[in-house]
Amino acid sequence: MKFLTFTDLHEDKDALLSLLKRAKQEDIEFLVTAGDLTVFGKSLRYVLKNLNDLGKKVYLIPGNHESDTMLNNVLSDYPFCINFNSKAISLGNYVLLGFGGGGFSVEDAEFRKISRNWYSQYQDNKTILVTHGPPFGTKVDILEGKNVGNRDFRKFIDRIKPKLVICGHLHEAAGKVDQIGDTKIINPGWDGMVVELN
Repeated sequence: MKFLTFTDLHEDKDALLSLLKRAKQEDIEFLVTAGDLTVFGKSLRYVLKNLNDLGKKVYLIPGNHESDTMLNNVLSDYPFCINFNSKAISLGNYVLLGFGGGGFSVEDAEFRKISRNWYSQYQDNKTILVTHGPPFGTKVDILEGKNVGNRDFRKFIDRIKPKLVICGHLHEAAGKVDQIGDTKIINPGWDGMVVELN
């Protein structure tokens, strides 16, 4: 399974063109984005149309610049773009878990509620967790020398041990990679990263 992942595009047309060029190549099966496609919703349709025109599935969650409602109001026009916020999607041998929005919250009661269900249903599966904000205590959540990530995300990672965590939000951490036990943590940034999983 090989896919392209990115985050925090913020309607940057040059970055989008670069991502589209890589995504068009045959080895990329689908795309995953961790939110903030836009600047507060501006150019949302432009970005979604370009992604949709690839003809490959694009799994997305909202960032703090979009909302579920904003996405769901337009996604019917872009059938290859799938909002998986607070949902689980089976992809081959993996389960993709998505939780968008927020970014600066260090705790999240809604995530705790959803993650309890995920743990009971998917603890024995290979999982990929996609959040907009970063988990606490890694290279991807450092801002001005301090860890500012979400502690509830971290607890879930420690407990369920996903194969991969994709997050964004902190532009300062774009391109950074870290590890929590056997879990790889990445902030692919707007330049994107290609991920291959067995």
